[in-house]
Amino acid sequence: MDIKEIIKSAVADYKINLSDSQLKKLEQYYKLLIQWNVKINLTAITDEKGVAVKHFADSLSLFNFVDIPQGSSVIDVGTGAGFPGVVLKIARPDINLTLLDSLKKRLNFLDEVLSALSLDATLIHSRAEDGGQNIDLRESFDFTISRAVARLNILSEFCIPYTRLAGKFIALKGPDAQNEIEDAKRAIQILGGKITKIYSFSLPFDGGDRNIIEIEKDRPTPDKYPRPYGKIKAAVL
Repeated sequence: MDIKEIIKSAVADYKINLSDSQLKKLEQYYKLLIQWNVKINLTAITDEKGVAVKHFADSLSLFNFVDIPQGSSVIDVGTGAGFPGVVLKIARPDINLTLLDSLKKRLNFLDEVLSALSLDATLIHSRAEDGGQNIDLRESFDFTISRAVARLNILSEFCIPYTRLAGKFIALKGPDAQNEIEDAKRAIQILGGKITKIYSFSLPFDGGDRNIIEIEKDRPTPDKYPRPYGKIKAAVL
């Protein structure tokens, strides 16, 4: 099977339906990922099945559990090679997507991907904790999403400040999420959030166990958060 067929098979039971055009875009994305990965470190997973399942299907699993209304504003914090943000945009072009990352080289890669796939998104070069104090970004997004960036107690301080009141912070996590959740409960409460759902599932083709943590923003984040990274690391909430 080529990568389009692998993706199609992997998401056969998903709620999202991918058109032939969308599968083609994911194939193009994969090819660009492999080309650029020679120049900069984007992913340790490079085989077709690995990328199809552990990056693409993993990203798309969000739609199985979280309802994202048409035209929602979404920021992917610490997007890296564009997972999950770019994959979500391919599947749902109506999303108003912002991709934030601290490394300019990764944003250069994403700029080429967006151009090649005729997708529109806003690219922001910033550390997560700095962007969260930016008045143009703070409490501005319907959904803040992040995957494989930091433990949940730290990640919550990075991400909840971007989320508007009644919006949601969605953390895509691996199999050990429960321990992270226990450690993060105090931070989430201080930052104005509350955990509303935890979804546990396994990726297709024995791709591993995953968890999606849904956190609703029900109070404004205090102005002092997010703190500079040195302070976050020295005194985790």
